Amino acid sequence: MKIAIIGTGNLGSSIAKGLINHKSFISLYLSDKNTAAVHAFIDEDYVTITSDNLLAVQESDVLIFALQPRHIENVLASVSSIITENHVVMSVAAGFEISKIESIIGSDKNIIRVMPNTAISIGKSMTCLAANDKGESKMELAKKIFNQLGTTMVIPEEHIQAATVICASGIAFWMRLVRATTQGAIQLGFEAHEAHQLATQTCFGAASLLIESGKHPEQEIDRVTTPSGCTIEGLNAMEHQGLSSALIQGIVASFEKINQIKKT
Repeated sequence: MKIAIIGTGNLGSSIAKGLINHKSFISLYLSDKNTAAVHAFIDEDYVTITSDNLLAVQESDVLIFALQPRHIENVLASVSSIITENHVVMSVAAGFEISKIESIIGSDKNIIRVMPNTAISIGKSMTCLAANDKGESKMELAKKIFNQLGTTMVIPEEHIQAATVICASGIAFWMRLVRATTQGAIQLGFEAHEAHQLATQTCFGAASLLIESGKHPEQEIDRVTTPSGCTIEGLNAMEHQGLSSALIQGIVASFEKINQIKKT
């Protein structure tokens, strides 16, 4: 595949890193007005770093627009004249609907909204996909690309906003929980590097247990809670302080914010 990533901020660079690690392209164009952001990839084979979006589009088949919502409209408009029916246009811009993309480049183009997270850089992303009618025929191609970089789920476009909160913003939510666990471990006497390892590996183990077993979280919680034990004591104290409620409220607040972005 000949792939171009237009926009190489945090997410665009993460996608680029994941693709480069898996060598899953014939050529890869990384286009941004600030090429310094991806200077680390300058010596990679078959990778071209440029500030010329038109060149990147002309030389590629799959176009990944990894831009912020306030920038994508102008960038799409600037290259729309050379986007053909053979291109696969993918957008990771939060809140920027397929109908808006169609209004700029045409509904006869293959358009897929992609919502990965920054774990894509290490091949561990949860990536959600939604396509327009024309783009449905290219969904297997999109899954092929992003399944190399984690796990994909095809969802209706109306759920993309919620998926952004759970998967993309969710990385930050989980990081905050890991940080809090690390701070707790330090308070209990561990050195910072020890606390970090204890927290991250335990978090990884918990997620792995659920993925591999397919069990509900409460089933795994029951395995480590004993009557009058320390685990249930800690869980109850956390719930009294509003742990679950705070998480849910944070998710809902993030969802309300992304819907405000969508309206602008």
